[in-house]
Amino acid sequence: MADGPVIQAAATRALQRGIRLDQVLEMVRTVSPSLKTPLILFTYYNPILNRGVEQFLQQIAQAGIAGLVVPDLPLEEAENLLQLATKYGIEVILLVVPTSSVERIEAIARQSQGFVYLVSVTGVTGIRSELQLHVKDLLTDLHSVTDKPIAVGFGISRPEQARQVMDWGANAVIVGSAFVKCLADGTTTQRLQKVEEFCCSLKAAITTVEV
Repeated sequence: MADGPVIQAAATRALQRGIRLDQVLEMVRTVSPSLKTPLILFTYYNPILNRGVEQFLQQIAQAGIAGLVVPDLPLEEAENLLQLATKYGIEVILLVVPTSSVERIEAIARQSQGFVYLVSVTGVTGIRSELQLHVKDLLTDLHSVTDKPIAVGFGISRPEQARQVMDWGANAVIVGSAFVKCLADGTTTQRLQKVEEFCCSLKAAITTVEV
């Protein structure tokens, strides 16, 4: 529902090659002990519902997941997941979209755990040439109702865009499609090198910002 063509194509490739949730969790279980940064799992609600909410949470916690983003789960339906996630030490991050009212922004910010995910555009994920100015106003609105960190995502694909949202008051930047695109072509070594170089360029852009 939220993924643009780049991530849709990646999901199709993964399914065609036999990748399933259990394999993803096994990979996480293998690498998580060596990582200092908490891992956040991005998933739609269907795999959670299919496996059973509590069983799903228990399995991802055991694998080393610290946070969860479920973009198609509205606030009104999130209470059960939020309560059970607390039991397993999982923080559920909720999303604020540009069409949210001030009242809804406040309600989402109050319930979101860890930080608040601010969607920068209406529509699906993907690479955009420029950011919309209303993101600055949304950041102001959010900061006025919560002291939780705010991360901006959707449409950010270049270091200068990451720098822009940080200048506007974001505490973090979320980049998805641009990283996935780095993994689309080339040998494994080439793909990983592109990811590393892109990640370093983003980090260099935002670590020079004073918020």
